[in-house]
Amino acid sequence: MPIFLVLLVVLLNMSAFRGSKVLVSLFALELGSGQIMLGVIVALYSLCPMLLALYAGKLSDRFGVRWPLALGSLGIALSLILPGVLPSLSMLYVSALLIGASHVFYNVSVQNLVGMLSTPQTRTRNFSNFSLCIASGGFVGPLIAGLAIDAVGHAWAYLCIAVTPLVSAVIMFRARKALIAMRPVKSGKDEEAVYAVGLLQNAPLRRTLITSGIILTAIDLFQFYMPIYGHAIGLSASAIGAVLAMFAAASFIVRIVMPQLTARFGEEQVLTASIFIAAAIYVFFPLIESGVVLAAIAFVLGMGTGCGQPLTLMMIHARAPAGRSGEALGLRMAINNLTHIVVPLLFGAVGTAFGVTPVFLANAVMLGAGGMLSRRR
Repeated sequence: MPIFLVLLVVLLNMSAFRGSKVLVSLFALELGSGQIMLGVIVALYSLCPMLLALYAGKLSDRFGVRWPLALGSLGIALSLILPGVLPSLSMLYVSALLIGASHVFYNVSVQNLVGMLSTPQTRTRNFSNFSLCIASGGFVGPLIAGLAIDAVGHAWAYLCIAVTPLVSAVIMFRARKALIAMRPVKSGKDEEAVYAVGLLQNAPLRRTLITSGIILTAIDLFQFYMPIYGHAIGLSASAIGAVLAMFAAASFIVRIVMPQLTARFGEEQVLTASIFIAAAIYVFFPLIESGVVLAAIAFVLGMGTGCGQPLTLMMIHARAPAGRSGEALGLRMAINNLTHIVVPLLFGAVGTAFGVTPVFLANAVMLGAGGMLSRRR
C-alpha cells in the first residue's frame, strides 16, 4: 500500500478526532454541563483506549492491520453522527466512549502500518510525515469545527466532520488487498512468552513511555480546557478554533525541521529542550485574555510540544523487541490514556472550585517533570 494513502487516512481521521474535541467541549457547555461533568466526558474519550490499547496492539501484531483500520474509521464516523442526529448531553457521553473505542484500534494499527512500510533508511522520514499529517489534522479539525458551529450550530457541525472518517473507511476497504499482503514480523519464541509489563524492564523504553504520557496529557488538556477558558473570557467559537489551529500550525512547522534538529543534536536532547519550552509557556496562558495574544502564545506552545509525539513514537518503535512493535505502541497508548482519565476528572473538580488556571499550571509542572525524566541516561 502506498505510504501517501496511509498519510491521507491519518489526515482525514485526525481532523475529525481533533475537531470532535472542540465540539464536545463547546456543545456540552451549551447544553448546560458543568466542568466536573465535562471532565467525565473528557475521561470517557480515554477509557476504552486505556483498557483496549494493549489488546489492539497484540491484534495488529498477530493478524495485521486491515480490519482495525477500516472498522475503526467507520466507528469514528458513527460516533460523530450520533450527536448530530440525537443532540443531547447523554449522547455526548455515548459519542465520547464510542470514538475512544474506535480510535484506539485505528490508531495503534496505523502507527504499526507506518513502521511496517518503513525501512531503517525511511523510518525517520515516514514518521515525520506521519506526525505532519497529525499536526495538519489538528489544525484543520478545530478550525472547521469552530467555523461550522458559528455557521450551522453544534449538531450540524458534528455531521460535517463525520464525512472525513467515512472517506477514510472507503480508502481502507478499497486497499484491502494491499493490506492483506502486509504481514507483521513474528516475534521469537522467548519473546512470545513475555508479558507486556516485561517491556517496562527496558529502562530507555520505560522512560520514553512515561514521557510520552506526560506530553500527550498536556496536549489533550490544552485542547479540552482552552475552549473552556476561551468561553469564560468571551471568545467566539471561531476565535477559539483559531487559537487551537495556531497551536496545531506550530506543531506542523516544527516537525518539518525536526529531522535536521535530531540529526544535529540527537533525539533525546531535542525532546528534553522542547518539553522545557512548553512547560515555561504554559505558565503564561491564564494571564492572557486577548484572543490575538492567546493565538501567539499557542503558536509558541505548539512549537515546544510539537516534537514530543513523533519523537517518542519513533523512539518506542525503534526500542521495541522484534515482532512486538504493535504491543509497545499499544502499551504507550494505554499509559497515555490512563493519565487522560485521571487528570481530567481530578482537574474538572479543581476547575469547578478554582477555575482553569490550576489546569494550565498543572500542565507546566507535569511537563517540567517529563523534561527532568527525559534528561536521565
